Amino acid sequence: MKVAVKNNVHWVGKIDWELRKFHGDEYSTHRGSSYNSYLIQEEKTALVDTVWAPFAEEYVSNLAGEIELETIDYIIANHAEIDHSGALPRLLERIPDTPVYCTANGVKSLTGHYHRDWNFRVVKTGDRLNLGGKELIFVEAPMLHWPDSMFCYLTGDNILFSNDAFGQHYASEYLFNDLVDQNELITESLKYYANILTPFSSSVEKKIHEFLGLDLPLDIICTSHGIIWRTNPAQIVERYLQWAKAYKENQITIVYDTMWNGTRVMAERIAQGIGNEDPDVNVKLFNIAVSDKNDVVAEVFKSKGVVFGSPTINRGILTAVAALFEQIKGLSFSGKKAAVFGSYGWSGESTKVLGESLRQAGFTVVDEGLKVQWNPSEKNIEECLAYGRKLAKALS
Repeated sequence: MKVAVKNNVHWVGKIDWELRKFHGDEYSTHRGSSYNSYLIQEEKTALVDTVWAPFAEEYVSNLAGEIELETIDYIIANHAEIDHSGALPRLLERIPDTPVYCTANGVKSLTGHYHRDWNFRVVKTGDRLNLGGKELIFVEAPMLHWPDSMFCYLTGDNILFSNDAFGQHYASEYLFNDLVDQNELITESLKYYANILTPFSSSVEKKIHEFLGLDLPLDIICTSHGIIWRTNPAQIVERYLQWAKAYKENQITIVYDTMWNGTRVMAERIAQGIGNEDPDVNVKLFNIAVSDKNDVVAEVFKSKGVVFGSPTINRGILTAVAALFEQIKGLSFSGKKAAVFGSYGWSGESTKVLGESLRQAGFTVVDEGLKVQWNPSEKNIEECLAYGRKLAKALS
């Protein structure tokens, strides 16, 4: 399928309606995704990125149905990850001498993935490729979110091919931001940022300001996943600048796992106490054992404060909570406060473990937490309500 983007620029990618997990089993994609590839046909023809490897044969066949492959003068590899470059081996079997433009790290990544000696052309920030009347300007974007990542910008049409920045895992036949459900779009954009780009927030902010400093007009942002921003593309740039600065809303998120419901009862009463003290704060509860971890990460990202709970098991915490900590630790959230709670039978180490894990993940833990032995009594429930009221203030 070939879809017009602007003038001589067309989308030639693949919509993946069935995708439900990405990066192995690490990222949930409830709404599918797309692998966006773009064809630029000026006096010279350039292809920007390809698609994920399982769709390589289909992609090359469809592309050959649109143009003679031999007319492709340049291939631009903005990023070497398999979901972007997966069709390159099949395509370059058909047009083996076509130059592949990428960063120096891109050469390392592509040869590491495919072990092929292709016709690489290394580019750096500020380099230009003349297409005949229009040019592609390359902008290195290391660690957004791989060392090899880069953007490229098409003069004349004022299009930024932004690689993994500004995208979402979101399948839609409409392809453009003004045609899709806006709540879904922003939800998936934030989830994508929270789960993938948060560790690189300082680089995000720096790279955006670097691009803005080039003073290039921006009409369209062509992402590598999800929709194309053609109506007010500055809106997603502005959101990225907000998300990159220790983002938080007026929300407190409670994340827990429970064994015999004692910790669940505590979570619900703590939430009630928070709401009683501060009716304006948005309180959300998630049992992480039965909740989608990436959705929970997105809620933690939005929160000014988080409260983690687990019963004690084998002098530690339940594995679903421990696994989420491993993920959160790598995301390097900043500027967030936290508290802990848990039930126990005879030893009661869970709150200590929870607190240490949160500190290691960069959270400011406001106290030593609330522990309840066995199943919460009426007195314990009152303690949970009081703890919630206390946290409404302490987590602000």
